[in-house]
Amino acid sequence: MQSEKVVIIGSGPAGLTAALYTARANLKPVVLAGMQLGGQVSITYEVENYPGFPDGLGGPDLVEKFQKQAERFGAQIEYDIATEVDLTHGSPFMVKTASKTYQADTVIITTGATPHKLSIPGESEFVGRGVSYCATCDGFFFRGKDVVVVGGGDSALEEGIFLTRFANKVNLIHRRDSLRAGTLLQSRANASEKFGFTWDTIVDEIAGKDTVEAVRVHNIKTGAVESIKTDGVFIFIGHYPNTDLFKGQLALDEHGYLITDKLMQTSVQGVFAAGEVQDPVYRQVATSVGQGTAAGMSAIRWLEQRETAMAAAAGK
Repeated sequence: MQSEKVVIIGSGPAGLTAALYTARANLKPVVLAGMQLGGQVSITYEVENYPGFPDGLGGPDLVEKFQKQAERFGAQIEYDIATEVDLTHGSPFMVKTASKTYQADTVIITTGATPHKLSIPGESEFVGRGVSYCATCDGFFFRGKDVVVVGGGDSALEEGIFLTRFANKVNLIHRRDSLRAGTLLQSRANASEKFGFTWDTIVDEIAGKDTVEAVRVHNIKTGAVESIKTDGVFIFIGHYPNTDLFKGQLALDEHGYLITDKLMQTSVQGVFAAGEVQDPVYRQVATSVGQGTAAGMSAIRWLEQRETAMAAAAGK
């Protein structure tokens, strides 16, 4: 069993920022990066809304900068996946991977959330080339273009309305003949000249050459099949937090997100969380970085207080 002060599960912006702060405190954190360093931002074609980079930069480039900065101060990046944790018996905690077992004085969870996918032909092939799961991230690239939004809930309308700032036309495709979104959002969408709806319809395929050119759809009531030209497909059918590993050990909300306090601490003392695994609202690189900062600083202070208390107890 390998003993560590800090083990960080996940390597997105929140995880690498927590690694930077705990590394600068000379805690030599171990980051279990999984098989894709950087999380979702690593597959984002270009990031233009992260402060400090006025010309924007590619998602992989931003992740590389996060990694180098954390490693510069002593963070250890391990391309390994956490397969089991024991957080129920207090610190030190146990974290198992496919190859090692760690004993960690504190754990920071930054496993993120995964967007629900349509799982249709063309979806994965065109990610970053017309397929997106984040209008705030990618809407700017569709100025003057026609886009499709898939979904019918609040997120679909919120993101679709945001896209009207840039797109020439936003066509929301929904499998039902009514929306699940709130009435205010529906009113705003209906009031926009750029916003349109395709009802009772399912997207079967995303097609194109180098970039998205069309979606092939069918009407579930009439069976009619057609091809709709579009420059982009934005998919908003929900996210699911990557919290399966922690069920039964940490408190989750009704949607499965980790519950944290203002110090980013979970329901277990010494276990912290940051980023989309506990944030169903913002889901931005900048907010994840801020939450990773808070989690890292809180972990440092928690370890200091714990060591002070242990030293005082030993001196009695």
